Amino acid sequence: MKIEPIKFSQEASGRVYKDYMKRVRTTTASLSQQDQDDVYMEFNSHIFEAIQHRNDVAEIDALLNVLEKLGTPEEVLKPLIADKKLTEATTTFNPVHVFKALILNFTNGISYFIFFFLYLFLFAFVFLILAKILNPSEVGLFYKKDTFMVLGISRNLNNQGMNELLGNFFIPVMVLSIVLCYFILTLLLKLKKSINKK
Repeated sequence: MKIEPIKFSQEASGRVYKDYMKRVRTTTASLSQQDQDDVYMEFNSHIFEAIQHRNDVAEIDALLNVLEKLGTPEEVLKPLIADKKLTEATTTFNPVHVFKALILNFTNGISYFIFFFLYLFLFAFVFLILAKILNPSEVGLFYKKDTFMVLGISRNLNNQGMNELLGNFFIPVMVLSIVLCYFILTLLLKLKKSINKK
């Protein structure tokens, strides 16, 4: 969508306006094109309305006044971008969007730190899969006389009397665990976001 820039009679006003709107675009660059355009149009309309109703105030002064009221894009848009990224992440289930959203929301509470570390914990399963491929005899789900279990790497199995429980099914079980945990964590994140909106 092509958004027409506001026309100013003074060159200085045009430069200030273009610089400000460029900062809006730069700040919202991580959002989808539709969201970028929505934010841009919202700011553009506020500026346009203020310029149209400036009465006897000089154009540059009216522009500077409205920009001061709107605030710096980098600060004003931070919560909006964090919220939009969180919505995008919980809708698409894309891991890249999830991590970006969590990082952007760190300032919105400790629960986002907890979610971030829970997602990072999923990489432990990936590590175990790689370790199982490289050293199949020492990696797995081990048990000892139906009482003691270890998920991970265990050395000197024969000396400890431990047996591997999953065998060749270890990797599929770990992959399934990653997918299931990721899905559950993302649904919980979506639930937390909906609770915060109320």
